[in-house]
Amino acid sequence: MKVLFIASVYRHLTAFHIPYMKYLQRMGYEVYAAAASDELRKNDLLNMGFICIDVPFTRGPFSKDNLEAYRNLKSLFQQESFNLVHVHTPVAALLTRMAFRRSTSGKVIYTAHGFHFYKGAPLLNWLTYYPLERLAALWTDHLITINEEDYKRALKMGFSENSVHYVHGVGVDPIENRSNEEDKKVLKLKLGISEEATVISYIAEINQNKNHIFLLRNWKIIKERSPCASLLLIGDGELRTEIEKYIQEHSLKDIHMLGFRNDVAELLGITDIVSLLSHREGLPKSIMEAMAASIPCIVSDTRGLRDLIISNKSGFIIPHEKDELLVDSFVSLLNNKKLRKKMGLTAYSTVQPYRIENVLKEYNEIYDDVLRNR
Repeated sequence: MKVLFIASVYRHLTAFHIPYMKYLQRMGYEVYAAAASDELRKNDLLNMGFICIDVPFTRGPFSKDNLEAYRNLKSLFQQESFNLVHVHTPVAALLTRMAFRRSTSGKVIYTAHGFHFYKGAPLLNWLTYYPLERLAALWTDHLITINEEDYKRALKMGFSENSVHYVHGVGVDPIENRSNEEDKKVLKLKLGISEEATVISYIAEINQNKNHIFLLRNWKIIKERSPCASLLLIGDGELRTEIEKYIQEHSLKDIHMLGFRNDVAELLGITDIVSLLSHREGLPKSIMEAMAASIPCIVSDTRGLRDLIISNKSGFIIPHEKDELLVDSFVSLLNNKKLRKKMGLTAYSTVQPYRIENVLKEYNEIYDDVLRNR
C-alpha cells in the first residue's frame, strides 16, 4: 500500500505535513514525497523513512519548465501505483492531477492552502487560477479547505458537501517555552534589545504578499507614541534587501532583521505582540503559534487571518491601508500590559480547535473515508 504526498518544494512538506505522513506510515502505508529538489529538506524526509522523488516544479503555472515536471509525473504513475495521492500547492497540485487523471486505481486529495482567487484578489488571479481549478476539480476525489471563504467557494465550484471538507488548518503544537526570566534577558541581550522593551514579532517570508511595508511606513509614529517598542522581523525572502534599504533610508530605530530562525518558540517567549498584515493567506501557522503562546495579534483584514483573530478580543483586525487604525491598535497594546494579557488568554482559548491532535482527527476521518471509499 502506497501514499504519495506532492508539493512544489520539500520545504512545504517538512513545514506542514510531517504529522500526517507519519500517521499514514504508522498505518502501514509506504509513504512517498515528491517535490522540487532541496537536499536539506529532502534528507530530513529520507531520515524519517519516507521515499523521495525529485520533480522539477516551478511556481509559474505556464512555465515551460513544468512540462518536464508533467512528463516525470506521467512516467511515475505508469511505473508505480498509489492508493492515495495527496497534493499541495497550486502548480504541483494541478500538474499532478492532470498526470494522474487516467489512472485506474487510487484516489486524489487536494488541500487548498488558500485559493489564489479570493474576494479582493487581482483580476489576473481570477483569470489564471480559477479556470484551472474548475478544470482540475474534475480530477479531484476530495478537496480540503482551511478557511471559511474557500470552503464556500468550493461548493460554488461544484464540489458536493461529501467531497469537500473544512478543516482547522495544518495544526499547531502547544507552545511550551521553558525559558526562565534570566534566559529571556540573555536572549534579548544577544539580539540587542533592551530588557524593558515591548517586543513585536513579524514572522513571515519577506515578499510583496506579506506586506511588511504597511507596518514599516507607520513605525516612526508608533515609536513616538510607544518609545518602548522593538520590532523583530523573523524570516527571509526576495525583498529582504529592499526592506533593509527602506529601514536605513527612513532611519527607523529598534528594528531587528533576524532572517530565518529555528528558535521561533524561544523568540515567542520574549514577544509581547505578533503581527501579520498579508494581502493573501490560507490559514497562517505563525499566527496560530502566537495564539498557542497566549500572545495577542494585530493582523490585516484578510481571509485566513480573520478566521483566527477575533477583533478587540484576541487582537485587532486592520483593514488594508488604514494607517491610523493600525497605529492606534499597536499603541493601545504596547502601552497596556493588562490588555495584552487579557487578549492573549482569549487567543489561547480560541486556538484550541486548531491544535495538532484535533486536526489529526479531522484528517484521519477524511483519509479513512477516501481510502476505504465509503
